[in-house]
Amino acid sequence: MKSQQVTGLVDDPKRLIGLEAVHNFRDLGGYPTASGQFTKWRMLFRADGLYRLTPQDAQTVIDLGVQTVIDLRTQKEVQTRGTFPVSQFPINFHHLPIIDATWNDGDTPEIEDVVEFLVWAYREMLDRASEKFADAIKLIAAQDVLPAVFHCAAGKDRTGILAAFILSILGVPDEIISADYGKTAEGMKRLIEWAKVKQPELADAYANMPARFAASDPRAMTIILSDLNTKHGSVQNYLREIGVDEKIFTTLRADLLN
Repeated sequence: MKSQQVTGLVDDPKRLIGLEAVHNFRDLGGYPTASGQFTKWRMLFRADGLYRLTPQDAQTVIDLGVQTVIDLRTQKEVQTRGTFPVSQFPINFHHLPIIDATWNDGDTPEIEDVVEFLVWAYREMLDRASEKFADAIKLIAAQDVLPAVFHCAAGKDRTGILAAFILSILGVPDEIISADYGKTAEGMKRLIEWAKVKQPELADAYANMPARFAASDPRAMTIILSDLNTKHGSVQNYLREIGVDEKIFTTLRADLLN
């Protein structure tokens, strides 16, 4: 597929959901698959920290038809920052932490090259959290979950890997998956500009952290997908090995493709 076509798919105006305080809420619909089908619009979304939603933002999410929020952040992040406003809005909420500590809290090596750092981080995450990613995939395939949104803090790393797995199951080409991951760079810019005005302490935190922590270079996702294809034959084979069975694949394809 030509790069212009990939860019057009990722930049589809229906993809980004405009919200005041959440800046990377995106629809995973409209992507072509190897079977000739397309991923359904308004069924599955990826996002950054939904704890920042204003009441109007939260109502917009509900108006999209979202029934389920899957929060992939750590216990510490949930405790210190809060969650989707579950007490004010009708939603099924699941806290499913992928990792136990973020890069700021964990033992992170000094790797200056952005792509090299992200590849290290994602390999580490897959090594340590494969079962948790499998659990998240199974949850998305469960009855009465969709439409759903899954998110972490920036909607980039934990969310990016889970989105890649779901899109791979559906048969979306790797080049589109990597481009979808890279789209987060625009969301990070929006978040930081918003934070300068609305949450200066958050803006300061981003200003003082290594730039590689906020990066989403699509080359990193390309390498991770290539890793899995080389070592396991395909991303889907890798997912089978970590406990995602064929029934889950079939359910997700039935629910998320047309």
